[in-house]
Amino acid sequence: MNNIQKQETINLRIKKNKELIIEQLKRIPIVQAVCEKTGVSRASYYRWQKKDKKFKKQTEKAIFEGILLINDLAESQLISSIKDKHMTGIIYWLKHNNKKYATKVEVTAKLKGNNKLTSEQETLIKQALNFASLTDVKKNEQRENK
Repeated sequence: MNNIQKQETINLRIKKNKELIIEQLKRIPIVQAVCEKTGVSRASYYRWQKKDKKFKKQTEKAIFEGILLINDLAESQLISSIKDKHMTGIIYWLKHNNKKYATKVEVTAKLKGNNKLTSEQETLIKQALNFASLTDVKKNEQRENK
């Protein structure tokens, strides 16, 4: 076998390994695990990514698809946990999907002296509260003006 044939064989093997890595990343979006499963070193994986922009884009897309798959599996397990009346799953779901059970932030302070806010400070605080969705400042202003 001459050098050209050897290089063609190596290139063909690399192409097959790249395809295998991409398929595995769609199922397991963890580079280390995929490298171990396919027998490709992490160094080779990252070297290929650096040299081959198309491969890099394909692996990024495959990792994203893999993450979506794992998210679906996790949500499925969470729903099964809720159906099985496991309180941890129930609490988690409610805290993240129902405002009534969401974690709340309470801010308290003791003010001394005359700490009047300027109109600019009041505007900034109202904007911050609106952004944080802690209160609807416009509705509160309408109530105060009545």
